[in-house]
Parts: sequence; structure tokens; C-alpha cells
Amino acid sequence: MSYLRFDKTLMINLEESLPREILRTNKSGAYHCTTIVDCNTRKYHGLLVIPVPNLDDDNHVLLSSLDETVIQHGAEFNLGLHKYQGDHYSPNGHKYIREFDCECIPATTYRVGGVILRKEKIFVHHENRILIRYTLVDAHSATTLRFRPFLAFRSVREYTHENSEASREYQVIENGIKTCMYPGYPELFMQLNKKNEFHFDPNWYKGIEYTKEQERGYDFNEDLYVPGYFEVDIKKGESVIFSAGISEVSPRRLKPIFNAEVIDRTPRNSFYHCLKNSAHQFHNKQGDNHYILAGYPWFKCRARDLFVSLPGLTLAIDEVEEFEEVMKTAEKAIRYFINDEPLDSKIYEISDPDVLLWAVWAIQQYAKETSREQCRTNYGALLEDIMEYIRQRRHDNLFLHENGLLYANGIDKPITWMNSMVHGRPVVPRTGYIVELNSLWYNALRFVSELVREEGNTSLADSLDAQAALTAKSFVDIFLNEYGYLFDYVNGHMMDWSVRPNMIFTVAFDYSPLERGQKKRLLDIVTKELLTPKGLRTLSPKSGGYNPNYVGAQMERDYAYHQGTAWPWLMGFYMEAYLRIYKISGISFVERQLIGLEDEMTSHCIGSLSELFDGNPPFRGRGAVSFAMNVAEILRVLKLLSKYNL
Repeated sequence: MSYLRFDKTLMINLEESLPREILRTNKSGAYHCTTIVDCNTRKYHGLLVIPVPNLDDDNHVLLSSLDETVIQHGAEFNLGLHKYQGDHYSPNGHKYIREFDCECIPATTYRVGGVILRKEKIFVHHENRILIRYTLVDAHSATTLRFRPFLAFRSVREYTHENSEASREYQVIENGIKTCMYPGYPELFMQLNKKNEFHFDPNWYKGIEYTKEQERGYDFNEDLYVPGYFEVDIKKGESVIFSAGISEVSPRRLKPIFNAEVIDRTPRNSFYHCLKNSAHQFHNKQGDNHYILAGYPWFKCRARDLFVSLPGLTLAIDEVEEFEEVMKTAEKAIRYFINDEPLDSKIYEISDPDVLLWAVWAIQQYAKETSREQCRTNYGALLEDIMEYIRQRRHDNLFLHENGLLYANGIDKPITWMNSMVHGRPVVPRTGYIVELNSLWYNALRFVSELVREEGNTSLADSLDAQAALTAKSFVDIFLNEYGYLFDYVNGHMMDWSVRPNMIFTVAFDYSPLERGQKKRLLDIVTKELLTPKGLRTLSPKSGGYNPNYVGAQMERDYAYHQGTAWPWLMGFYMEAYLRIYKISGISFVERQLIGLEDEMTSHCIGSLSELFDGNPPFRGRGAVSFAMNVAEILRVLKLLSKYNL
């Protein structure tokens, strides 16, 4: 039985099927995303969504959807599905679905009378092209397929509406057509691997609605342009492949391309393989640069997310070379930043004060997975330069104080991962001595000290160790309170008593200023107040301002973003901390915690993990449909468990 298979009962129930989404990417920034019944519910959804660098830095929906119609004896059965005004769904093609299987590639099986049609989609790696293979499994009489493309040619952040500027021109190419609605966009090539007829029948389909945007308080309707339709005859047992891309392809190549791409896929037949498959989707190779996207469908490459997720997305699945490739691009960005030179990469928010420390942590994971010698060879100079940069107080918003702690100003602008804003101000204005920033700092000092000492640089090692000793004493004095947990941040006489998850890093990291008893008490408090089946809450229900439900308009969601919602990536560090304290005896507990996340493989974006979850039952997934740090940290925990189980 398939790990990701949904039967007819679920598929025809739109309350069950519409919340489930699928995502396929080309590892170069483009993607295909929709629901499992192929009804778009977000403005970000589309069959072919690609970056158009000459226009802007966003993705753009070229081909929104493709309606298929089965024709027999003059009777037409439309398999498409769209939501229109008045809560009206048409043409209700979901009622013909018999099964949806996503173990290898997304595959939908339709049954129309005596006709059984199988549809399989694949996004070609490192090419802006989606392929859809239609196989007529069974039919008792002559059958024709009709394909009607719905075009958008717009940014994922905008909508298109009927207008006179949209070009209706097209040109016939081999087994298809090419067209472009607006200047500046690439041409869209739509072809089949079999001779067909294109009928020019231009129409605007008006008032298509996107329910997810409506839920989020945004505009939610648009018009889509249909230039006409393709018709092709198909015989029982025959397969026809439809291609949509920004370059022409030989129809004869479509079958071998499709088959090769299928072989290259990781079957999603287990929790681990689902996450591994999802991990690959965050890679974004652009020429010589290799990035990690923070999430789909709207996130770009953010520096903090890149370094937090990099070990899990690469090392945890035994892809060391991928780690090194990404780090080549990341190291260039770091060096441009610390040398105060203009950045020439698309890594955003690298100036946030904790980013360099997360980079050190990521390299530390590399050392553990490969060897310390290999780490020194590849990244020793970078590590020393980062530490020198911080110790020399060259960062605009990272100040090393005489007590050995790092201070940062976050009153006017959010500077940590808790970065939501309302009316231009941080919702959580973390400022002063921030707990995870100083946990990272102590961990970095000890790690780099040991690394350079092994190389024979005792002078630098002694200096870093002396700094670490001072930092450790001040850390305990400043952060550890009488109730056994850590203040989230301390600014002068102002101490944030909120119980937040950021203190868990102090237990999870290899080097910690806390003693074992202090770690255990802290872990117990986190377990009692913050742990959910989907991750750690960002705020305890006992703390003021608890707001666990990420729903409503933008402002309402921004207020809730870090005020009680649960994040799976924090669960990764929590489970690492748990294993540090309880070792082998903690394995069964950690494995039980993973069950709640494995349940997500068949919900929301199937085979992946949503950005965040409500902090109260039923813990619904919210935000981005697939989030890199979440996938990465759970993969890293699975790797840790495998080492314990050896």
C-alpha cells in the first residue's frame, strides 16, 4: 500500500481534499503547487510558476492550470475544478477521481463511465518545464482528450483581470503553440508529444476565487485567460505527454525526459523519505550560486534560515557535497558582509546579529559529520575571521560587553527569528542580552577554541577559552532566574520573564554554560509549558499575551506569529536536548514525539511540514506550506536517533 495514497471517498469531499496541497520544484527557484484535486486555492498556486529576473525578484504564474476533458461519442466530461463567486465550484471534475497517489510523482486516476485515465505530473529539474503524462488505462470506444490552458502571466503577489493590453497572439510550433501575454515575460511553449489540433478560442474566465487568500484577509479573485484548446485522439494503453515551458522542446524527447526524471525521484514511502524528498525541494541553483530557500511558496533565501536548515537538509541525508556547494555561496556572502563590500548574492538579512553565529553552528555540524581536520581545511579561516569580526566589535548591532556577553538593539527593528512587526514595530521587541544569541556565542567560542588548539594555535585558543569562561559566568548570572528557567532577554534592569523556547538551545548545543542539573530543570519547564505534538510553543499559556491561533487578517496573524504558535524546527533542538540529558533512555520518548509530525505527511502540504501550527488543539498547520527549517531539524533528529540505535 502506498504511503501517500488518497481514495475516492476523501478526494470527492472538498472539505477534506482542498486543504491538502502538493508541491514540486525544479531546484532552481521554479515550482508547481496546487491542491490534490487540482483546484487552486492560493494566488501562489499554479502549474508553472517561475522567477522572471528581468522583471523583479518574485516568482510569476505563467500557466495557472490545465483543464482536461474526456470526449466519447460526442459526450464531454470536464475533469477541471475552479471556485467561482457565490461559493460555486465548476466543472466539478473531482467527482470523477478514483484515487490520488503521491508516493513517487503526483498521480491522479479518473473514472468516467468505462474510461479510466491516469494523470501524472513531474517538474523537470533545473529547467522551467512541467510535464503531464496522460495514460488511457481503459476505454471501450474512440476517445479524445481536450486540454484548455488557463494563463495568468503575473507576479505571485498580484492578480490578473480582463484587459485590452493582454496579447492574444500565438504562433504554431511543432505539436503545439507559443504565446506571451505581456512584454517582459518569456514566451510560454505548450506542446504535446503527439500530433494534435489547436483551436483558437480566446476567452476570459472571470471571478475565479482563492479561498486561502480570503481566509488570510487578502483580495481573492481574478480573471484568467484561455487562448483556446488542444485536442488529441488517444487509444487504450497509450500515453500522451503535455509540456509547458519557456523554451521549445522536441516532442520526441518528452517521453525519455519524463522517464529519466521519474528515475531521479526519491519514493515517498516513509516518513524519512518524505522529508528527504522535501529537503531537495528547497535547493535553488542559479549559475555558480547555490542557495537554500526558506520555504514555499513565498519565501526567498534568508541567511538565518539558510544556516539553521543547511545541516539537516544536507548532512542529515548524507549529502556532504551539497553542504559544501551551498557554503561556497554563503561564505562569499559572509566575506562581502564582514569586509563591508556590496553583496552580489541573493542571501537576504545577513546583517541580523545572530546570523554569523548560526553560520558557526552549521559548520560545527559539518565537523561532526565529516572530521575536524576536514572542517579546519575548508572553513578554519572563515571561522577565525567571524570570531575576530565579532570580538573586534565591527558589527553595527552586535556589541561585545566587558562581561563577555553580546548585546544587540531590537527595539525598532526585529533582529532575531522572532521577527513579526505591526505598524512598523516589532511585536516581540527582544533587545539587550538575548538568550539564544549568547548561547550561540558561548558555543562558538568553545568550538573554535578546540578547533584552533588542535591545529597548534594555542595563543588564539587560550584567548577564546578565557573569553568563554567570562561569558559562561555572566550568562548564568544574567539569564538564570530563581524558577529554574532562563530569561528570554535582559536589558539593563528590564528582564523578560516570559517562558519562551529560545532557552532550549542552551541545552541542545554541544557547549553550554549550564550545569547538568540546571539543564534538566530547564528542559522540564519547556516540556511542561511549551511542548505540543507539532513543535514548541513560542510562548507559554501561563505567560501574558498568549495567542496560539494563527488566523485572521495580516495584523491579527502578526500578533499571534510568535505569541503561542508552535514551530517544528524548535522541536528538533528540544529533542536533541532531551537526548543529551536522558541519552538512550530518552529514545522512546523522542520517537513518540515524532508521531505527531509524521501525521502531517498526509495533511496540508503532503510529504512536508508547514511553517507553523496553532499552539492549541487541534494544532492546525498554518503559514507557508513547506518550511525548510522544520524539515531540516526533524531530519537531523532522525539522524541523531539512527546513531543511538546503532
